[in-house]
Amino acid sequence: MSLQRTVDPDQVGFDPARLARVDSHFARYVDAGQLAGWQIVVTRRGEVAHASTYGARDVEAGRPVDPDTLWRIYSMTKPVTSVAAMMLWEEGRFQLTDEISRWLPEFADVRVYDRGSALKPYTVPAVEPIRVWHLLTHTAGLTYGFLQTSVVDGLYRAAGYDLYPRPGCDLATACAELARLPLLFQPGTAWGYSVATDVLGRLVEVVSGQSLDTFLAERILGPLGMTDTRWWAEGADAERLAACYAPHPMTGQAVRYDQLGHHALQKPDLLSGGGGLLSTASDYHRFTQFLLRGGELDGVRLLGPRTVRFMTRNHLPGGQDLGRLSTGGFAETTFDGIGFGLGFAVVQDPVPSRTPSSVGEYYWGGVASTAFWVDPVEEVTGLLFTQLVPSSTYSLRAEMRQLVYAALVD
Repeated sequence: MSLQRTVDPDQVGFDPARLARVDSHFARYVDAGQLAGWQIVVTRRGEVAHASTYGARDVEAGRPVDPDTLWRIYSMTKPVTSVAAMMLWEEGRFQLTDEISRWLPEFADVRVYDRGSALKPYTVPAVEPIRVWHLLTHTAGLTYGFLQTSVVDGLYRAAGYDLYPRPGCDLATACAELARLPLLFQPGTAWGYSVATDVLGRLVEVVSGQSLDTFLAERILGPLGMTDTRWWAEGADAERLAACYAPHPMTGQAVRYDQLGHHALQKPDLLSGGGGLLSTASDYHRFTQFLLRGGELDGVRLLGPRTVRFMTRNHLPGGQDLGRLSTGGFAETTFDGIGFGLGFAVVQDPVPSRTPSSVGEYYWGGVASTAFWVDPVEEVTGLLFTQLVPSSTYSLRAEMRQLVYAALVD
């Protein structure tokens, strides 16, 4: 389903000429060869005020970005999995303070890295068990192998867990193996971007009695009309999938990265609740509107409004921000003035990050430079899709916010 503008920008408080700067700005990246192409959507008060595409989804094949292009959304999968978990929470299936070992016994006796090398790490017992809220907030002490910033990251890579897991490894196996690796820190004491949402996806499976793909399809994607969101693309749909690119280390030009991109063309062994979905602008737009409307869309309610408000508050210990609690390394967000809720980064104060936002705005992004945000104060949502790895190559997300909020004049 293609996404088109539904309202004139000035009818919802945008200056049309200022909003047009979004396209002209991002077009320069494509014209300079730094991005292959992109798709952008801006809404206000439930209406699409801006929807545009530019460049190619596949430069080598000569295929332009179309409104129905499929994108690897990577970590934008995390909010979907977090919603799945909170739907089960609303049913009383668990408490956020419950130890996850109740359902995933492999996590009953985890240990924490203390010192030493990857060849000879020294660990100590965890003084606090991993709880459900730790998974939702990335405070469990888990990490990612691809971060390459700690000894524990190295242990993940040695065990076969880099950006993708080793072939043939399913979600249950991965959780059993990850539980045997040391934690990066004591649960609840810091924030570290991690496989926590993959473990949360396994928790969803065990609690619900359904595989993660079945649960998402039947309980979220189907009811919300997200008919194009899936785990891989095959057949004719493979041609709709944007190619993956990375910056050339010398020139900065976008170079095709099929070594990473080809994973999206085959059924995954591991259903990654932290990064496995492909989606379209139209589908993810529906997801953001469901959030903006407090858990309901087109008469279908998946979460109560108080639950959505609860999820999008800062849940970091002591109300601290990521600037104080983050372990560093790769992340999908800036740090200062930013908290973290149950599946989303949350703006506590926009001034420290020097990015115009509203207090209470929540957002996330993916490693291929996709991004979304929901601003419940201004009733604005923003979506950016492109396929450039890593997402830290350019400040695309901050630039988009800068341009969109500069165009908001009412």
